[in-house]
Amino acid sequence: MTIALKEYNMLLRRTNIREKLILTKQKDKSADKILDEVHRLLAKEDEARKRIEVNLNSKDTIISNDFDFDLLETVEIYHVRHIKKIAVDYRLRFLDSRYFKGEIPQEAISKIKNLEKEHKLELKGFKILAPSKLFKLEDKDDPILFAPIGNDHYYLIHKWGRDLHPLRKIMMWPFKSLVNLIALVVGISYSITLLVPNGLFSKESSSFQFWVIFFFMFKCLASIVIFYGFALGKNFNPAIWNSKYLKT
Repeated sequence: MTIALKEYNMLLRRTNIREKLILTKQKDKSADKILDEVHRLLAKEDEARKRIEVNLNSKDTIISNDFDFDLLETVEIYHVRHIKKIAVDYRLRFLDSRYFKGEIPQEAISKIKNLEKEHKLELKGFKILAPSKLFKLEDKDDPILFAPIGNDHYYLIHKWGRDLHPLRKIMMWPFKSLVNLIALVVGISYSITLLVPNGLFSKESSSFQFWVIFFFMFKCLASIVIFYGFALGKNFNPAIWNSKYLKT
């Protein structure tokens, strides 16, 4: 009775789907062809990825790609003046992708491959908009990948990384122009002068004394700013937004 029960249980053993799949594949004479096709597809994908990486690091100057405009999303098309305004406001660089020292995410590579497949072309001339620290600049927190369309227009392919600090535009305002920088120095000098106690340098306070202290404060701060600017080779945003040099 026990032996018969064991035989019965063996007959009713649960079905292992994986084993059934293996048996089915072994019986299928075209299984080898399927594996060959998989290997071929993987090799093709790997070849496309390597080709795109080569194009991302290429030194060739490409001013346009032959996109099919009917397939482009118009919201992702930007003129260089739009890019320049954002670069100047937030002190960013807009440079060839070969200068980018960060890692291009796989999602961006996939989007490039999809665009190439849709538009039946090979994309080249990539540009990236990002803070200076993310580029390998030559010594004279959000990258965005672009491809040139032509006539100073660029197509936004992919954005990755963290968003910029919400106060970055305000913090970079003094670096937009000399007028802005002087205005900041004047404002800080005036504020510090107001904090100086009355009668600190003489028994009686007067407007003359106030303006002498203000001029002294302004001269000190201006000297520090000038020294900092010359020592580190800093320049204003409009001069560096598309410069590949560290000191411009």
